[in-house]
Amino acid sequence: MDTDTQDRTQAAPRALATEAVHAGRDDLAGLGLHAPPIDLSTTYPSYDSAAEAARIDAFAATGLLPEGPPVYARLDNPTVGRFETALARLEGAAGAVAFASGMAALTAVLLARASAGLRHVVAVRPLYGCSDHLLDAGLLGTEVTWVDPAGIADALRPDTGLVIVETPANPTLAEVDIRAVAHACGSVPLLVDNTFATPVLQRPIEQGARIVLHSATKYLGGHGDVMGGVVACDDAFARQLRQVRFATGGVLHPLAGYLLLRGLSTLPVRMRAAAGSAAELARRLAADPRVDRVHYPKVGGAMVSFEVNGDPHRVIAGVRLITPAVSLGSVDTLIQHPASISHRIVAEGDRRSAGVSDRLLRLSVGLEDVDDLWSDLSPALSAPPATPARTASARTKPAARTTDAPAPEPSAAGR
Repeated sequence: MDTDTQDRTQAAPRALATEAVHAGRDDLAGLGLHAPPIDLSTTYPSYDSAAEAARIDAFAATGLLPEGPPVYARLDNPTVGRFETALARLEGAAGAVAFASGMAALTAVLLARASAGLRHVVAVRPLYGCSDHLLDAGLLGTEVTWVDPAGIADALRPDTGLVIVETPANPTLAEVDIRAVAHACGSVPLLVDNTFATPVLQRPIEQGARIVLHSATKYLGGHGDVMGGVVACDDAFARQLRQVRFATGGVLHPLAGYLLLRGLSTLPVRMRAAAGSAAELARRLAADPRVDRVHYPKVGGAMVSFEVNGDPHRVIAGVRLITPAVSLGSVDTLIQHPASISHRIVAEGDRRSAGVSDRLLRLSVGLEDVDDLWSDLSPALSAPPATPARTASARTKPAARTTDAPAPEPSAAGR
């Protein structure tokens, strides 16, 4: 291929599935490599301390990554940088900054805005329980005003630094119109927690959001074996986040960066396969008289929430193939009771007003055969107090009801 043709090929827009495989790896062939390398160095040698001083001064002043080799792993790491490049490309953002967890990422965003004197946050419930707690407890000196999406514009103040929404929301899967919310925010940055949808299903920046947050532990990693968080945003805010990360130390380990980059390569395939099974389970649950209400988002995805007529704890105790555990987004299916775990730390009244009922169960659908999942879940819906029945009955059911959830109870845990 001649140079002009190669340049045109590289400049042409690529499909998301292609970007997922190749973003962050574009230089590998030139390095004589096929798989991305893992750089585990914590520090890097330099025999020119005067030049190092100038590079560190430049970073402290601007947040721009230094030219040349890395300085120290808390400032930058090449393996983590590959993941950041890839995620930014998938989200359509100018940059991305990775952290040790989703909560570390949200903390950095709040600290960056607070450092500019903008400590007030407007937020829409429900959010992930620990995000809710971080805002409501004022642990970082922030003040939060909770509103419905229609009330965002009226809640803005001169010191409002951020508007936060999660859509689809954890755990009710409620959705907001990102474009309308971004318009209501005016000049205040809108942060969208895109953990449940991923860039496969929606790209909030294209709809007017300025900041996109992921608990990378979930779908981006995809295998339940890596923890991380990442923020996609413009270059200016990425510089601020790097400065906060350097000062606070919430860095992503290089091995985690490698695993997350590897996870991105199969993200579109995993998400679409799991979403197909989730939609089918939502249909079967909606037609089941043992289930009172089903929530499945219009945008699709691999999450299903449903309220049972009976005791939700018996359902949790009755599954065998499905794993009762916190978190989500893995290749295997997980189920949990939000009022007991992920949203336990949210005050009972706030949970209930946000639609997190005591009878609500949240299902993160994996890559197992959908009939096998139903054969496990269906008997658990009728599980007696002691020994759950194990008779399977796989049935195809009509479309899921997507109604709002009613009523919740307060333990801080994973998503």
